[in-house]
Amino acid sequence: MARGKLRIYLGAAPGVGKTYAMLSEAHRRVERGTDCVVAFVEHYGRPRTEVMLHGLEQVPRRELEYRGAVFTEMDVDAVLRRAPAIALVDELAHTNIPGSRNAKRWQDVEELLAAGIDVISTVNIQHLESLGDVVESITGVRQRETVPDEVVRRADQIELVDMSPQALRRRMAHGNIYQPDKVDAALSNYFRPGNLTALRELALLWVADRVDEYLKQYRSEHRVSAIWGSRERIVVGLTGGPEGRTLIRRAARLAEKGAGGEVLAVYIARSDGLTSASPKELAVQRTLVEDLGGTFHHVVGDDIPIALLDFARGVNATQIVLGSSRRKAWQIVFGPGVGATVARESGPDLDVHIVTHGEVAKGRGLPVARGARLGRARIIWGWAVGLAGPAVLAVLLTTVNLGLANNMLLFLTLTVAAALLGGLLPALASAAFGSLLLNYFYTPPLHRLTIADPKNIVAIVIFFGVAVSVASVVDLAARRTHQAARLRAESEILSFLAGNVLRGETSLEELLERVRETFGMESAALLERAGETEPWTCAGRAGFGPTLERPEDADVDMPVGDHLALALTGRVLPAEDRRVLAAFAAQAAVVLDRRRLQEEADRARALAEGNRIRTALLAAVSHDLRTPLAGIKAAVSSLRSDDVAWSEEDQAELLEGIEEGADRLDHLVGNLLDMSRLQTGTVTPIIREIDLDEVVPMALGGVPEGSVDLDIPESLAMVAVDAGLLERAVANLVENAVKYSPPDRPVLVSGSAIADRVEVRIVDRGPGVPDAAKERIFEPFQRYGDAPRGAGVGLGLAVARGFAEAMGGTLDAEDTPGGGLTMVLSLRAAGSRTGQLTPVPSERQVT
Repeated sequence: MARGKLRIYLGAAPGVGKTYAMLSEAHRRVERGTDCVVAFVEHYGRPRTEVMLHGLEQVPRRELEYRGAVFTEMDVDAVLRRAPAIALVDELAHTNIPGSRNAKRWQDVEELLAAGIDVISTVNIQHLESLGDVVESITGVRQRETVPDEVVRRADQIELVDMSPQALRRRMAHGNIYQPDKVDAALSNYFRPGNLTALRELALLWVADRVDEYLKQYRSEHRVSAIWGSRERIVVGLTGGPEGRTLIRRAARLAEKGAGGEVLAVYIARSDGLTSASPKELAVQRTLVEDLGGTFHHVVGDDIPIALLDFARGVNATQIVLGSSRRKAWQIVFGPGVGATVARESGPDLDVHIVTHGEVAKGRGLPVARGARLGRARIIWGWAVGLAGPAVLAVLLTTVNLGLANNMLLFLTLTVAAALLGGLLPALASAAFGSLLLNYFYTPPLHRLTIADPKNIVAIVIFFGVAVSVASVVDLAARRTHQAARLRAESEILSFLAGNVLRGETSLEELLERVRETFGMESAALLERAGETEPWTCAGRAGFGPTLERPEDADVDMPVGDHLALALTGRVLPAEDRRVLAAFAAQAAVVLDRRRLQEEADRARALAEGNRIRTALLAAVSHDLRTPLAGIKAAVSSLRSDDVAWSEEDQAELLEGIEEGADRLDHLVGNLLDMSRLQTGTVTPIIREIDLDEVVPMALGGVPEGSVDLDIPESLAMVAVDAGLLERAVANLVENAVKYSPPDRPVLVSGSAIADRVEVRIVDRGPGVPDAAKERIFEPFQRYGDAPRGAGVGLGLAVARGFAEAMGGTLDAEDTPGGGLTMVLSLRAAGSRTGQLTPVPSERQVT
């Protein structure tokens, strides 16, 4: 049995009119002939609410004795036995008297829904379980009766019953809510203007979140392409430190405030050894951002602020989220830092958020790999320390005599410092310059470049040798550190890449975009050719700039076998980066092969579906087409017979049978031909700007007069469709609706506009279709329920959906309120971005 539907009237406080609205809806349902009963409604002596109960069937309540008193509760068993279409159940959060069937009323409601009974109920915002603490802090009253939020969120409809605090207090003062002796206390406590305003805000915000969920679902189901509201793209700059989790969560909250917000987390690694981040922490942050609906990106760049801004502008971001600097205060002498630089260079098109966190000013805490390519700033510092340092030290040592040995150790310290900062060359220069200064200032004869004592000659030679040796060792260690850090970074990139590709999570275009981001290129393309003499073609491309025609035209090309090549433009890559590029190229070839295998599998499925269609077609021809042919032949044979003298009435009846059979044959053959064209992909619509009121009335010629009510406003926007296909689709839908709708209930055909779409709704009052069968009825050769075979071969709805999709539209089935089925034909409005007109030669028009 299908589960019943739950509708909830939500209010901010008692007395806003939830129960009154529920009873008003019940009277409307009863007037339409719906079986609706009152399972439990308490009017609390409110005259207007009590009057609304008149005329509604009430299921007797169950009496329970508790602590010497008798209470009444909803009798769930009685309601189940009565089995109405709709049951009214007030106060969803109510706690039942001990001894009841369930502890909570919402559990009673769950039983009714499981039995297929629709339920209309009421609840106040303060009774939602997640808001208990908030409501207590506002009103000072702890709500003991609560309902789980998930129960309310699962409701099929949630309607807010709203009233301003001033109007609610007036209702209270007039005695419309509580008894007169309780009014003053209520107005002075719970019903204070501040309390009611805060509760109203909670209700509005909660319903707004629910509306957002409905809107996203609706846009997805109806393929609404236009963006409603501004779309925020937020880039989060990660360092690999623990503060990254805070930044990701903060960015996710910012994205939730805008419609369709998107979070892109990016970790920028240095190409000269790469700043060493914790692989485990990066993996945790990658998982976190993906769980929050964002994406993770790994980019290589020497200048982190510039690389971050380039990435943000490349993805058309609107905001950047960075953490406050982790550097110590004195480290400002080394530069303003990444955050300050990004904020200064971002320009007016990017907002930069600097977020505080627990790691502020605690030091980087990340080991920084020092490579052979140290950067211009460090090389300058190395030369400054190596040359200016010995000169300054020599001046200082002229004021105090520490001895030759101590002086040598001080000069040796400067040489080591030059090696750590600038590498081997500044250290060698420092060693040579320090040796000259030691000779000139501290070995007799002083202030001359000669040495009188042979022992001093040995000392200076040893100093120079030690200085060169230390500088060489430091430089070698830096190179080894650079290699190790680079290999580790390469392994992280490759493992992440391989995991995505093997799991089938990356398309060719996404992989090429990842290549472009990783190496900071303008564009990346995968080129292929059929043979050595064949021209190159582009299998996939990402980025901007002109399309490459040959690998030789690119700044970097990486061959993959004999007939594939990965081509990049933007800059020339160093040789050490080509190893990673080769791995990307191999993975691109794998993705291309997988895509083609998928296309072959899709074609195989299409062939299998075609075989199924042909089999069903043969079955249809064997009966549904032979039946009218047999009737026509029998009628013609009877008319041609000389053995019987037919009266005029008999002849007219036989001729009418022949005409009906011919009409059935024409309809069936037309649908079969249409389905054949849809299956073979030969339907080529000519899209034109057309008014619905010009096409829809023409589609109603095949239905009895008076069986359809037409409501197409003259002011409705024009649609971009093929007039012939639209007429056939609407005709099939209307004929199907008239077939199942009662004779005294005409089918309604109406039109309305939603964003960049125009909807045509065909509403019938027939038996309807369960949710599980709503998609199956659009399959070829499907007839729902016990429809007789003479009713057709089950192609009308399949053809209608096929024509709708060929014109860029959609066709879906919905329940008609009050019973029946509504077909929703959604079409592109003329002039919308997705509905641009495409001229096609007139001889190719399909009508």
